[in-house]
Amino acid sequence: MFEDRVLVCKDCGKEFVFTAGEQEFYAQNDFKNDPARCPACRKARKQQRNERMNGPREMFDAVCAECGKPTKVPFQPKNDKPVYCSECFAKRHGR
Repeated sequence: MFEDRVLVCKDCGKEFVFTAGEQEFYAQNDFKNDPARCPACRKARKQQRNERMNGPREMFDAVCAECGKPTKVPFQPKNDKPVYCSECFAKRHGR
């Protein structure tokens, strides 16, 4: 029923794919309009909106318990629990 469509982002002007799965999600949730922004611009806009509402998110330095790389996390690390970089966290949680 749905087919992938190429749209143009109104912010950056780049083309992006509005997938059949996304279209189905929009239809199921009764969204009337196609997305006007690419995923990167949507993410940036959401972050800007959150920062305006809540101020910038404080980030804390940490060392990944798995690979040992330095990383930043949005919470104060505690010594009794391991902290992972985003790559190791994703691997551990199947993402």
